[in-house]
Amino acid sequence: MWKCFLTRTSRCFSTSAGNKALKWWDHVAPAPKDPITSVTEAFLADASPTKINLGVGAYRDDEGKPVVLQCVREAEAKIAGCDFLESVSSAVSSKLVEESVKLVYGMNSDIIKEGRFAGVQALSGTGACRLFAEFQRRFYPGSQIYMTGPTWSNHHNIWRDALVPERTFHYYHPDSKGLNFSALMDDVKNAPDGSFFLLHPCAHNPTGVDPTEEQWREISYLFKVKNHFPFFDMAYQGFASGDLDRDAQSIRIFVEDGNLIGCAQSFAKNMGLYGHRVGCLNVLCNDAKQAVAIKSQLQQIARAMYSSPPVHGILLVSGILSDPNMKALWVEEVKVMANRIQSLRTTLRKSLEQLSSSLNWEHITNQVGMFCFSGLTPEQVDRLQRGFHIYMTLDGRMSMAGVTTGNVSYLANAIHEVTKFG
Repeated sequence: MWKCFLTRTSRCFSTSAGNKALKWWDHVAPAPKDPITSVTEAFLADASPTKINLGVGAYRDDEGKPVVLQCVREAEAKIAGCDFLESVSSAVSSKLVEESVKLVYGMNSDIIKEGRFAGVQALSGTGACRLFAEFQRRFYPGSQIYMTGPTWSNHHNIWRDALVPERTFHYYHPDSKGLNFSALMDDVKNAPDGSFFLLHPCAHNPTGVDPTEEQWREISYLFKVKNHFPFFDMAYQGFASGDLDRDAQSIRIFVEDGNLIGCAQSFAKNMGLYGHRVGCLNVLCNDAKQAVAIKSQLQQIARAMYSSPPVHGILLVSGILSDPNMKALWVEEVKVMANRIQSLRTTLRKSLEQLSSSLNWEHITNQVGMFCFSGLTPEQVDRLQRGFHIYMTLDGRMSMAGVTTGNVSYLANAIHEVTKFG
């Protein structure tokens, strides 16, 4: 009976489709390759013993290997054997959020005491940005997001997929390889009142160029005058200066000036938990009542996207941040990571200068954080890859975490070779 039914049905479909069977998904073309992950793929396919990966912005030790921080090992030992296979409990989630926002606003901030923030755990910084982008679209339909030129490549994907139009504002000056402050201020001034801006509070990705404290104060003042909304993506807290509070200073300046802000946080880099996807999204509110409403909306958006985040990483981060001894250890380990990167910046610059390079390499040490925006052209980057097995994104962004005392001389010589003739 069923065989007859299926035979008759298939004949109907064949006849209605003009004897052509429907071919699902034939119209789907391959997606463009991600500019960062494609670098790693090319690196892994290279058999050269001298190859260097300067693509991914995850910390490595001086042997080029991933690092498991001691504070993470201690947190792992504490939760070993715990019954944490169920969904994240409200207590664990609240502890993560509460400890995370202290890193943003300060340990003794009135914002935390008064409950004037709406915070939710998120799937690292990417997930936090995606949640906010969707929140922006829902409650300010038709609004745009202004992004620095340039910004992290995935920022474009995140707000595009949330259907939020993107604009660019001036940030990096290719000639000075520093901040184009006057053009930045002009763009902030000329943007329509009440615009959304995506800012990097420290260790700008990809340029490594941060405003000074005084420049941040001027930017914040203008934001207040224009009633703009700043959304901070803080993926590298601690990597700019080695000091967690100092790296949050820009955000605190905005708060002191009376700006409401949003902030995405990631523990992928500064805790070495890239694969655990632990992050936090918080939105500063006018009062506790508004915070309750906004938090409920953020939770509803997250529920439809991924329900709840993995629990293991949340237990690690909340455990470290809520234990004074483990947190103190983490703070010291962040300093060690930041200092190693800064030391390699100095060594790379000196190595290039000792080769009698005709170019100015001061920007290597002027820039901060995980990345150096080298100023190399796409053609020079290609020559580094083909001739020296050195991999980085085509815009010349180098992840300083991939530089070691063992390869810095080789890297400097290779850069010198591809740049000495312009």
